[in-house]
Amino acid sequence: MEATVTRTGTEGKTWGGGNEPLRVSYGKLMMWFFILSDALTFSGFLASYGFARYKYSNSWPIADEVFNHFPFLHGVDAPMYYVALMTFILIFSSVTMVLAVDAGHQMKKAKVTFYMLLTIIGGLIFLGSQAWEWKNFIQGTYGAIETKGGNILQVVNSEGERVAIADFVTAAPRERVLHERSNGLWFVDEPSLPAYEVSDITQGFAANPDLLIRTQELTPTGEKVVLTRQQSMAKIQTEAVGVIQGANLHKNEYGHPLFGDFFFFITGFHGFHVLTGVLINLIIFFNVLLGTYERRGSYEMVEKVGLYWHFVDLVWVFVFTFFYLV
Repeated sequence: MEATVTRTGTEGKTWGGGNEPLRVSYGKLMMWFFILSDALTFSGFLASYGFARYKYSNSWPIADEVFNHFPFLHGVDAPMYYVALMTFILIFSSVTMVLAVDAGHQMKKAKVTFYMLLTIIGGLIFLGSQAWEWKNFIQGTYGAIETKGGNILQVVNSEGERVAIADFVTAAPRERVLHERSNGLWFVDEPSLPAYEVSDITQGFAANPDLLIRTQELTPTGEKVVLTRQQSMAKIQTEAVGVIQGANLHKNEYGHPLFGDFFFFITGFHGFHVLTGVLINLIIFFNVLLGTYERRGSYEMVEKVGLYWHFVDLVWVFVFTFFYLV
């Protein structure tokens, strides 16, 4: 039995079943469906982060100590300042997108072009800032001592201020063969020789009596536990197995390794969304310049990409809250 299709309404119109669902076009409706599915994905990631942080709440890194850099201000403690600036830039780009959509409703090509350009610039600045933040997170600042159990020990002075390992350790020149795939553990090449060995740490720490060890465990008031001088020396001599500089997917100098895993994955996934949004905005921007939407008599494409851009901004508000503020 053959199905019979009956066309009603304007010839060539996609929807032919009466009033449009929710009074929006097919394209905007599909964009809302995509945003809903993507929102559920991000919700799952952030929920996983929340469960992991709750489980390891007594050893989770303190965000103010991790994200305390600011461009061109080396050595200045500026906790969360640059992250807050990144957030402001991304939210401001959402404002310029609103202005672009409004100008499109008024069929003002010049204003749409101008505000779309500002939106693209804001997105690019945010991506560059995120790359800079990743670089600092990966390289690290102070370094930490790794223990047998996989925990980290940080070095502080008598006033509780962090001290970089490089400031009190002078590594003696030594010769050691780099582990290669043919003779290394589990046939894995060693990326590079460690800058310091445990003996260097022990000697340098012993030569500076004002240094103390701070563990990754937190007190009930949210501060990390600082050991006495005697406890610090005993901790290094009995538990130290190496040095960690910066962060990667396996370990990091700031605290529990899961923090680094979630940071790279969630902020990287969001950064991919921002990059995608910038590329789509560029395509729409050039179409505006070419007068494509003027000839169509509608700037609905600007509105649809605007929905996606607002969603990306809203997701960052939640990421910012979970990772940096809470």
